[in-house]
Amino acid sequence: MNRDLILIALSMMTWGLGEGMFYFFQPLYLQELGADPLQIGSILGLVGLVMTLSFLPAGFLSDRFGRRPLLRLAWIMGTAATLIMAFANSMPLLVVGMALYGSTGFVTVPLYSYMTAARGRFSVGRVLTLNSAFYNLGFILGPLIGGSIGERIGLQANFRAAAGVFVFSTMIIFLVRSQPVEQPADGNQAPGVKVLWQGDYRRFVLLVFFVMFGIYLPQPLSQNFLQNERGVGLAVIGQLLSVRSAGIVILNLGLGQLNARLGFFLTQIFMGLFALLVWLGDSLPFYFAGYLLMGSYITARGLIIAQGRVLVQAANMGLAYGMLETAMAAAMVLGPPLAGLLYEINPNSIYFISLALIAAGLIANLMFSPLRQKDLISFEEKEKIKWTQS
Repeated sequence: MNRDLILIALSMMTWGLGEGMFYFFQPLYLQELGADPLQIGSILGLVGLVMTLSFLPAGFLSDRFGRRPLLRLAWIMGTAATLIMAFANSMPLLVVGMALYGSTGFVTVPLYSYMTAARGRFSVGRVLTLNSAFYNLGFILGPLIGGSIGERIGLQANFRAAAGVFVFSTMIIFLVRSQPVEQPADGNQAPGVKVLWQGDYRRFVLLVFFVMFGIYLPQPLSQNFLQNERGVGLAVIGQLLSVRSAGIVILNLGLGQLNARLGFFLTQIFMGLFALLVWLGDSLPFYFAGYLLMGSYITARGLIIAQGRVLVQAANMGLAYGMLETAMAAAMVLGPPLAGLLYEINPNSIYFISLALIAAGLIANLMFSPLRQKDLISFEEKEKIKWTQS
């Protein structure tokens, strides 16, 4: 790994530490402030909507003006949003902070583009999953600290501790060097959304939305399910979330070595097992095993981007990644409100409905994906030759 990738890895690891302190405790803090499951789901859906709307503009700006300015902006905004949440004493102000923090989700577009361009002889899937592994090394410790702080001092203190960590992470990301703006291979102006939104790429984006909706549905209210229906305490929930991060590290390092299409297929199976273990499990070993596999959701995101890269040229990478991130975020917009509605009707329903959707997603991936393993292998071989010659 070169200097810039190491700096990004260090910044991501410290950011993961801070984010782990509060991110998955947000539904529980909203519940403390008086929100019911439907309201929690709606608020999380709103945050997801703000995030969804940010990806395409970020992709456009990344392709036109470079990736580093957007990286710096995202880190500054994330720190500011966490400070708002840290000192919010009412639900409306907390939601403002959550929405602003959600808007920084656009960072994945310039970040993935930057790392793809700087990856050297690494495959796209490997460099993206490796970066995610570093982030989640920090996230392993974050929920343990957050769960302990939440039980002893209160959940609001988690946000204040996280903001301090984010300042250090921001200092690191400002050391990353700039990259040149990519030019289209044919010398013409890079195509816009209308040109990308056709043929194989459109089919892949729609497939991604359907699959990610199914595997995301059981996640938003699982902490509430374990606390309210299974009597699991905050400290143990923090441990479960740390196990999830450990699972991401393990699965990223393992599945990131595989062909991206095969790895993506396996992540869907693992998310189905997560839903089964949390839903039908009756003791902590089942929940710990489930949360270990829950990490496959994050692994799936990197493997989706790796597949999408095969379908576009480098000059359009930001916009193309933005379209995929928009599809994945759209699943996060629609998933939480549906999960909240299902939870109010029957807490168990979020799991058996998600299992049905995951099964349908597996079939859709096999039948309708525009990519086959040979396509990804051929692309990576060509890229290795290009890097060897450069």
